[in-house]
Amino acid sequence: MLRTTDCGALTLADQGKEVTLAGWVQKIRNKGFMLWIDLRDRYGITQVIFDEERTPKAVFDAAQDLGREYVIQIRGKVIERESKNPQLSTGEIEILATDLQLLNAAKVPPFTIEDQTDGGEELRMQYRYLDIRRTPVRENLVFRSKVTLAVRNYLSAHGFIDVETPYLIKSTPEGARDFVVPSRMNSGQFYALPQSPQTFKQLLMVGGLDKYFQIVKCFRDEDLRADRQPEFTQIDCEMTFVEQEDVLQQFEGLLRHLLLEIKGVETGPFPRITFAEAMEKYGNDKPDIRFGMTFATLNDLAQNKGFNVFDQQELVVGIAVPGAAQYTRKQIDGLIDWVKRPQIGANGLVWVKYNDDGSFKSSVDKFYSADDLSQWATATGAVPGDLLLVMAGETHATRNQLSALRMEMAERLGLRQPNEFAPLWVVDFPLLEWDDESQRYHAMHHPFTAPKPEHLAMLEKAPESVNANAYDLVLNGNEIGGGSIRIHDAAVQQRMFDLLGFSPEEAQAQFGFLMEAFQYGAPPHGGIALGLDRLVALLGGQEIIRDFIAFPKNNSGRDVMIDAPAAIDPAQLDELNITLTPPK
Repeated sequence: MLRTTDCGALTLADQGKEVTLAGWVQKIRNKGFMLWIDLRDRYGITQVIFDEERTPKAVFDAAQDLGREYVIQIRGKVIERESKNPQLSTGEIEILATDLQLLNAAKVPPFTIEDQTDGGEELRMQYRYLDIRRTPVRENLVFRSKVTLAVRNYLSAHGFIDVETPYLIKSTPEGARDFVVPSRMNSGQFYALPQSPQTFKQLLMVGGLDKYFQIVKCFRDEDLRADRQPEFTQIDCEMTFVEQEDVLQQFEGLLRHLLLEIKGVETGPFPRITFAEAMEKYGNDKPDIRFGMTFATLNDLAQNKGFNVFDQQELVVGIAVPGAAQYTRKQIDGLIDWVKRPQIGANGLVWVKYNDDGSFKSSVDKFYSADDLSQWATATGAVPGDLLLVMAGETHATRNQLSALRMEMAERLGLRQPNEFAPLWVVDFPLLEWDDESQRYHAMHHPFTAPKPEHLAMLEKAPESVNANAYDLVLNGNEIGGGSIRIHDAAVQQRMFDLLGFSPEEAQAQFGFLMEAFQYGAPPHGGIALGLDRLVALLGGQEIIRDFIAFPKNNSGRDVMIDAPAAIDPAQLDELNITLTPPK
């Protein structure tokens, strides 16, 4: 080894020891007769001193030529540091250097390799290997490894078998766009990269493995945002001979284990709400329940009072924002402008101040009496000092808009504390969604999701009323996992394909292998897939997943470090029988 210890290990107890360290030069302070460097590795920083009187002359002279990020090896004695640094684990000692070996020189880095850097995000992604040297990024990757290990240990202890499934599979029409891979040996044909190992894990259950898991890369060619990457990692799981309750208990146990093991947080049983309840109370199917501000439907209280803005709308709905009655008119106008942004798309916002003295002041005083507004306050759960915010419009759009406003107000009021964890299950999703554009049903989750057993008979006559035997796991307003009990009966699966608009020939071409497998004794089975990137980010107190990925893509899906995607050699295109046409 080129070192006897690491740069984060030495303390006053090691005083007088001769040690060898290796690492990167983070900082240099040169007083002429004395030179200090901060030597950094993965484990920490140790200060090294080169003293004109106590360090051999050749070593002292060589130290004058060091630069930032040079890779060096030093030998020396551990001594007590005169000016101690309580911010460092090694802050009570320093190394008096007696030998110096230059292992590799370095160019001046394009940004400072420190906790607080001067590099912008795109620049740091371009030089991600340098960014990883910074403590926050490095600690995020170490944290991810810790979470992944805890997941593996938990699932292995509960009898799950880790099985790899293929990356080169067949493209399917459901879900997001596939990334496709041309086959050289099968001209004109293509593989797809998996959006999930869904059918393979079901086949493993047909194969009798009973409990499967895989921490697996998945790929979706879709528009990106802060919490989405074109390639992402799933904790993919499946179990046989289970009902919904069995799966919920098993994976509630996993998250409770992670919260305790990783964060030291104990949680009780997770709340459960239906999809319909989530939409009615929170306006979305992944509610953040760390705070209140639940929706109150105000149609009966606010309509038919002469205020046409409300009278003509499908839904009137409001929330009570705690302690915000002191907002100035300028602040409230700012909220109105915020909801009118194209990203939100609202036409406006009605506000009511519930003053500390019990009186009301609103933007609709002309139409509503104090008694009317008092009823609004009761419906929303407002107390004196709160601010009521009310929106109206088409039901789905208005709920989405108010949901966005609810989250924004929670951010402004500091109600979304990153070290507070509020998990819940959302259940009873619709099995199908009707799409007006294509004039057909789409699967709310995927085509292999089973209907609720009590709704099975409704598949024939009222498919739009059927609920799925499906469930989502939500943490702090983020969906971190979703799953279902699967269809294991070939006739029910064929009916599902019919409802989704597949002809028998199309179903056979796309999923004939699965239908065939069901003919050989497929057991009842179900499972879940958890998004590892998002889960790790949330446990780490953040929501941007790329901070916890070693080499992420940017918002355009590009790897700016290796400059991918990129053109390929024309000879490769010829081998693949691919002809490129200029973009229109």
